[in-house]
Amino acid sequence: MTGAVGPLRLAVWSGPRNISTAMMRAWENRADCAVVDEPLYAHYLAHTGLEHPGREQVIAAGETDWRKVAAYLTGPVPDGKPIFYQKHMTHHLLPHVGRAWLGELTHVFLIRDPRAVLVSYLKTRRDATAEDLGSLQQLEIFQYLRQHTGRAPPVIDADEFLKSPEAQLRSLCAELGVDFTPRMLKWPPGPRGSDGVWAPYWYERVLRSSGFEPYEPRKPEVPPEHEPIVRAVWPSYETLFAQRLR
Repeated sequence: MTGAVGPLRLAVWSGPRNISTAMMRAWENRADCAVVDEPLYAHYLAHTGLEHPGREQVIAAGETDWRKVAAYLTGPVPDGKPIFYQKHMTHHLLPHVGRAWLGELTHVFLIRDPRAVLVSYLKTRRDATAEDLGSLQQLEIFQYLRQHTGRAPPVIDADEFLKSPEAQLRSLCAELGVDFTPRMLKWPPGPRGSDGVWAPYWYERVLRSSGFEPYEPRKPEVPPEHEPIVRAVWPSYETLFAQRLR
């Protein structure tokens, strides 16, 4: 399953409004996998002072000291499972947060067309910035890891994934050195104890789901006033898209 050196600590880096929660469901449905949902979120909100839905709940329920979060993510895996799936938002890894602990994790990047991300994001929040989409930070983390490990972590594009979830998951599992299981394709609908307290604000569709949504070709229409955001993040998305798992 995993190498003799120890458990697989799998950090999956995504921007918002992606298939990141569905991907967490897929891994959690494995019998050999523990998961954690956005462990740096409380620190991010406490440090930035940003207003997000359920802000005070998130801070109260989470850990606001990033060093303690890093120690947890690199420490003993919950329930002694051989795989520890860590769902991360790239913008939660703020510039002042140390990076050395990332070397103890295995990394995967989950990307999505920034136009689709932005249009979906604006349904929950009235405004957005380029940093809110996470794509700029995603490339920074990717480049850091490639420089320090000498290899490019796997990159999954959401649209390509939804066209063939099983083939993509099989390829990813092979890349990571773990066995694929069909349990990753279907899961019981409803909430999980592992869901962040922000689930009622952001997870409506996932809570109703029992598997990955069918792929639907879309042409998201970005409001003209938000086009500069797309232009700002598009090069980072294109760079990562060229590295995608095929």
